[in-house]
Amino acid sequence: MPTRRVHHLAAATAAATALTTVLTSLAAAPAAHAVPRFPLHFVQPGESIQQAVDAARPGDTVQLLPGTYQGSVRITTPRLTLRGFGDESVITPGEGGENACATAGHGICVVGTEEDPLSDVRIDSLAVTGFRKNGIDASGTTRLTVRGTYVHDNGQQGISQEMSTRAVIRGNRSADNGQSGVFLANYAYREGGSPDTGGTVVEGNELTGNRVGVTVRRLRGLAVQSNGISGNCAGVFVVGDEGVPRAGDLDVRDNSVIGNNKFCPANPRLGAIQGAGIVLTGTEDTRVTGNEVRDNTGTSDFSGGIVLFKSVVGVANARAVIADNELSGNGPADLADRDSGTDNTFARNTCGRSEPAGRC
Repeated sequence: MPTRRVHHLAAATAAATALTTVLTSLAAAPAAHAVPRFPLHFVQPGESIQQAVDAARPGDTVQLLPGTYQGSVRITTPRLTLRGFGDESVITPGEGGENACATAGHGICVVGTEEDPLSDVRIDSLAVTGFRKNGIDASGTTRLTVRGTYVHDNGQQGISQEMSTRAVIRGNRSADNGQSGVFLANYAYREGGSPDTGGTVVEGNELTGNRVGVTVRRLRGLAVQSNGISGNCAGVFVVGDEGVPRAGDLDVRDNSVIGNNKFCPANPRLGAIQGAGIVLTGTEDTRVTGNEVRDNTGTSDFSGGIVLFKSVVGVANARAVIADNELSGNGPADLADRDSGTDNTFARNTCGRSEPAGRC
């Protein structure tokens, strides 16, 4: 009993210190901003995040104090910010109240519709771990920001988004999730053409230990840039097919893609993956430029540094531009063109071996 009391006192002290920090920073603000324009809703361990979210209005911030919070959170209010104290504010499964997000097996759900997207929600500086499906799951959103989160050890995707536009996914750590660290798609569970995201950016994230670091499936008009991607089965996977409009017209640039050599067995949709750096399947007008790709080695169909491969339904890549990349130590090749496409361009890449020869 004395030990338990000490732990409770320590948790209470941490929460009080965090609250004091926030209030002090507000008090120190210039007079013109001494009173926040939008209210803050503080939540401490043992209280319900969902109740605070439900009580919030557009423009409000729900501020989590340090500690562990059990239960899923469902956000349907536009311009809402859910913010923690970094890794010290942790959302896990548990008895936090039932909602549709918990029933689906996700940690945080941001929910709009394709016809009426939920706008300007921000998820900032918190951890999400241990959920059966996705850590952060967004559907039908526009201008969503996910920044500074640590999303790890979830059963499927770390950060997932579908039917959404103009997102910013920046400066997160997504690790050891069952599928992708970051997963972007037109639709997660049905077929369709590839919509334009209007400039979604996946930037400056650390993606490790997942099946795939970043998966982009059937989308156009986005950038995957300046990420550190290592220790996955594959670094970046851009997936297209015969749907119209085709996937592509996007950039994979300035990423560090190193040592993605885990082995992931085949699943019903895709063969085994190991040692795959950046893979394009069935895309058009995709630009892969300025990346450092090294030490990705394996024996799967997708193994190698930068790999072009036909889609699962046999569609070739069209008009891909692979340029100005630095590749080394990838196997069986730094550049592997295993596709039937004839109008793809390879220019100014630094590499040791290509398949077929002449691509370096």
